[in-house]
Amino acid sequence: MEKNETEKDNKCPVCGSELNEVEETPTGKKLQRCSKGSWNPETRKTEGCEYVKWFTPEPEKLDEKCPKCGNHLVMATTRSGKKLKKCSTAGWDREARKATGCDYIEWFNGTKEELDEKCPKCGEKLILFTTAKGKKMKKCSTSGWDREARKATGCDYIEWINERSKGNGDEKFPAYET
Repeated sequence: MEKNETEKDNKCPVCGSELNEVEETPTGKKLQRCSKGSWNPETRKTEGCEYVKWFTPEPEKLDEKCPKCGNHLVMATTRSGKKLKKCSTAGWDREARKATGCDYIEWFNGTKEELDEKCPKCGEKLILFTTAKGKKMKKCSTSGWDREARKATGCDYIEWINERSKGNGDEKFPAYET
């Protein structure tokens, strides 16, 4: 019975052809295509059978507890490659189309490093924040985001650091205030 299930798993559910070997994209995601289909990088479209089976990596269990419910946190990666920490009880009910379990999520958009400088607006410490794309900014350590109210909280001081300029890399551009 295992052989039939393995053969079934190795067949395209659309056209019945064999599936190719598992391949990895340049961003590290894994997929398996139908042998009758191929990716054309010039047209950026699949030619032939369009079936693609994506593999989602298992979340990595962390030694941290969820601040909302006390269960373990896991490190997960989205289909687009973004990393996040979430509660291990979080899930998705496909039929009801809604989230289940604890809703705690902490996105990894970049890195934070505490600085020995004070915020010129409120006097609290500044942090050096590096975005996921490598851009750097100094911002107040009290800044945050209220998810329910959908608005910024704390001090709004931000100072972008331009490292690509012709100078010594210390040129700064203040953020626009709204």
